[in-house]
Amino acid sequence: MKENPVTMALLLDFYGDTLTDKQRSYFEQYHGADLSLSEISENEGITRQGVRDVISRTETSLQELEEKLGLVARYGHLLAVSAKLTSCAREIIEINERRYLNGTIKQRAEEIMQLARTLDGE
Repeated sequence: MKENPVTMALLLDFYGDTLTDKQRSYFEQYHGADLSLSEISENEGITRQGVRDVISRTETSLQELEEKLGLVARYGHLLAVSAKLTSCAREIIEINERRYLNGTIKQRAEEIMQLARTLDGE
């Protein structure tokens, strides 16, 4: 039942506001605090199966939202684009420093790197 923890954390970050308090609590205990189903059932005073059902439905709900909206996938794509932009801009700066020493090229490459950082949320 344990899904990829990074994926689950991202799904919670993007879609967690759609969950009930109980769903969020169980989900965070299971995926975030890495508690077992038995530990959560003891904490919450319900059966282990009850906890499992809530977590399973919550995972399904979050995954369905991602299938419909694709926010996590878009975020991953933005991070990849940002990394590529940064890499290209650094390469431009290095080539410029070795061959041209053009201030405008350096400035534009630095602007590209700054824009890439804004895609990362910095």
